[in-house]
Amino acid sequence: MNETDDTLEAARAVCLRLLARREHSRLELGRKLAARGFEPPTIETILAECSAQGWQSDERFAESLVRARKARGFGVNRIRQELRLHGVDAGLADAQDWMNDMDRVYTKKYRGKPPMTTPRERASRARFLAQRGFTPSQIQDFFKRLGSAGEYPDND
Repeated sequence: MNETDDTLEAARAVCLRLLARREHSRLELGRKLAARGFEPPTIETILAECSAQGWQSDERFAESLVRARKARGFGVNRIRQELRLHGVDAGLADAQDWMNDMDRVYTKKYRGKPPMTTPRERASRARFLAQRGFTPSQIQDFFKRLGSAGEYPDND
């Protein structure tokens, strides 16, 4: 074994240790290897090997992140932004059923509170959902569905 083999072996070990804890995006792994002092050619070689062996997958990472963030009540915009920060295509976030997630978040926050009767209350609740990362069109569709269920008079 020469110095290059030792460097590759060390980078591989770091990569596998990181991946054993949780899924990582390719970009994230590259950054972590660079922070540990590995050179770009070594990083690219190890990242290619990890992808080829199936140890690292951006798709698996994205699915894991979407699942975890949805469980915490975050909406599509927030999750898209986080996927982009990790260097992953944000398109996976669009294929989800956001109405059920929004309903769960909304019910948890407003269960037991009186229904919306004023535009001010509606705006307040819309801001809450927007801050959680749901899009304006999703919020509007959700409120229309609530209106037809008798939650509040439709003020559109």
